[in-house]
Amino acid sequence: MHFASTRMASPPEPGPYMPDLPAVPAWLNKGDNAWQLVAATFVGLQSMPGLVVLYGSIVKKKWAVNSAFMAMYAYASTLIVWVLVGFRMAFGERLLPFWAKAGPALTQDFLVRRAVFPATAHYGRGGVLETPRTEPYYAEASLVLFEFEFAAITLVLLAGSLLGRMNIKAWMAFTPLWLLFSYTVGAFSLWGGGFLYQWGVIDYSGGYVIHLSSGIAGFTAAYWVGPRLKSDRDRFSPNNILLMIAGGGLLWLGWAGFNGGAPYAPNVTASVAVLNTNVSAATSLLTWTCLDVIFFGKPSVIGAVQGMMTGLVCITPGAGLVHTWSAMLMGMSAGCIPWITMMILHKKSSLLMKVDDTLAVFHTHAVAGVLGGVLTGLMATPELCALDSPIPGARGVFYGGGVLQIGKQLGGALFVTVWNLVVTSAILLCIGLFIPLRMPEDQLMIGDDAAHGEEAYALWGDGEKFDITRPETTRTGGASGAAREDTVEQRLTSMGARGVTIQL
Repeated sequence: MHFASTRMASPPEPGPYMPDLPAVPAWLNKGDNAWQLVAATFVGLQSMPGLVVLYGSIVKKKWAVNSAFMAMYAYASTLIVWVLVGFRMAFGERLLPFWAKAGPALTQDFLVRRAVFPATAHYGRGGVLETPRTEPYYAEASLVLFEFEFAAITLVLLAGSLLGRMNIKAWMAFTPLWLLFSYTVGAFSLWGGGFLYQWGVIDYSGGYVIHLSSGIAGFTAAYWVGPRLKSDRDRFSPNNILLMIAGGGLLWLGWAGFNGGAPYAPNVTASVAVLNTNVSAATSLLTWTCLDVIFFGKPSVIGAVQGMMTGLVCITPGAGLVHTWSAMLMGMSAGCIPWITMMILHKKSSLLMKVDDTLAVFHTHAVAGVLGGVLTGLMATPELCALDSPIPGARGVFYGGGVLQIGKQLGGALFVTVWNLVVTSAILLCIGLFIPLRMPEDQLMIGDDAAHGEEAYALWGDGEKFDITRPETTRTGGASGAAREDTVEQRLTSMGARGVTIQL
């Protein structure tokens, strides 16, 4: 008894579950914080290395380095601009109906306080508060990181329209300007408490903010930058299909953080969203593949990756708001409609044929994003909307929402489309006054080596390159001092290239 009473009398040791621990304030939910950081990391892996690997492998070998670097640069530059001014322009206090006040997200006082969306309170008729502002149970720093990953992947997706010819210096100037003047507007309008958010446009996790905007901006930028070389447009085979599949796989699995993190908590909405995301992606991939087999006689691996992508994009506007059978229908639609626009309508439209959208971002993201937004307006359930939507009574048309909801969805899509078309054009026209948007023809013939002085693959030796401009035979000194002629095959063998097939 004496021993037991001694143990009870000793003061408690410091630990992670003490109520007054300075790093764990009363409002912090450790589970919510942990999930939001994990979700942010998942979304980050979609860009780095997911899309970096996918871009570097899906393009022609001579553009592998340039394509991967465009994605990497967009990711890095976005983060710096985001913490300097971008985050608060998208999620800060209201300045205009479509824009928030700029400000840094760099100081301790700002980053360790409880996260909050200042402009998201929704008032009904007579100024009555119907939905309070959103305040997740973790620090502002977690929110800044999570929303940055969304901003970064939008620019990385946009880059897919411009691979194989854009001047890398022009791209370096474009990324921060587009982030500030285009992305922040869409993010605040639809997510941060702007006029589309208050009006009731449903965009659960970025069908409009991310995918429609990247598709429209990419298509617009491709128009102003100009096309690839004709030889590249005619033949642009992937340099490594296995790596392309690996990059696509990272993109698919990373979408768990993309749609699972959108409710800002690991709640039932997140669970439904992650399941629906996977169901839609799988259904769309299978639908696209079946169409390839029916019309072309064989399944295309590139087509399967595109089908996966459209399924992920289409479900994004309503991932946490629809039944799983609805997600399956959305996946089937995503495997059909973008396939039709890409394989049939594209070839019949002079405008679509003229604009060189390298990876068909317009079809896989803009078309699929609008499709998902409209289908969400039809199939969003009132029970799930009540858990996530700021508008009381929000629901799809099939559940009594009325055709007005479809009007809102189309109105939101129209605003995002027009804004991105105008702003992207203005940015590129201004940059074009100082920096050529397109690489010169002689550099386009060479590719990575001209743009960066580097190439993706060293086929022999220790990074040595075979100079095809040299004569087929080279006179060298023999063992006796007499001249000896080495053939091309002998030169390759001396460089350690025995058994390697070189296409000259």
